[in-house]
Amino acid sequence: MSIQILDGGMGRELERIGAPFKQPEWSALALMEAPEFVTQVHQNYIDAGADIITTNSYALVPFHIGQKRFDKDGRALINKAAQVARDVAGDKALVAGSIPPLFGSYNPGAYHADKALNILEPLIEEQMDHIDHFLVETLGSSEEAKLIQSHLIKTGKPFQLAFSLQDIEADLPLLHSGESLDDMVEAIDPACDALLFNCCAPEDVDTALAYIKNKVPMNLKLGGYANAFHKTKPLKTANQDLQTMRDEFTTLNYLEFARSWVKNGASIIGGCCGIGPAYIESLNKNLKNDF
Repeated sequence: MSIQILDGGMGRELERIGAPFKQPEWSALALMEAPEFVTQVHQNYIDAGADIITTNSYALVPFHIGQKRFDKDGRALINKAAQVARDVAGDKALVAGSIPPLFGSYNPGAYHADKALNILEPLIEEQMDHIDHFLVETLGSSEEAKLIQSHLIKTGKPFQLAFSLQDIEADLPLLHSGESLDDMVEAIDPACDALLFNCCAPEDVDTALAYIKNKVPMNLKLGGYANAFHKTKPLKTANQDLQTMRDEFTTLNYLEFARSWVKNGASIIGGCCGIGPAYIESLNKNLKNDF
């Protein structure tokens, strides 16, 4: 099996290297005030061995930067995020164009289909010329996934879907909408290139991969990039408070989770919030040799 290494989280790495960083702007603040830090984070992940880096467009939605700033500067910022990633990647890495949850992470109840295109279209159009594929991140419902897919298909660009899972004790994890993994599988368009799980506990990524690996088409790639948050995140304050990290999350600990994901069919492995370059370096050095 050929393993592709995805990069790690952008926001916490920006914070670690001293970039402007606070809520509610999250990773968008550095792009607006000191984009050289965004360049440095991308370079840090490439140096660590990432085969794919992700554009810093996750927080470029009204939920994080406000409606007025999005209306005024959103397109220019999205284009800038994509161009920065492309410039750093060159021919050394692929660039994934991030499509974030359109109305904020972990809260699919905030989704409004009638307002979605005003956010989605700039995210697609301003990244198109700079990326290799789209990565739809932290999806919380099949409804949002279906709408985004219907518009990505029109671009002709490959696209991948990454769903986030509730941090609850259950035999099988659920989407944040309460939908099951079977509901999720039914929502995936045949044009989708890969199905991943992100921004949730690594244990839940493992359980979800084990369950769905025989329920999806053979040509659909699987993957995971978990976060390092303590379990149970507040659903409606994703852009207010910074989450604390799990103390036991060493690079070795994360590597063991990743090895299990690969055994359950994953071929795209990276990290989300709190998973920085040291973790990506460990994945790169070990997974490609092991598998």
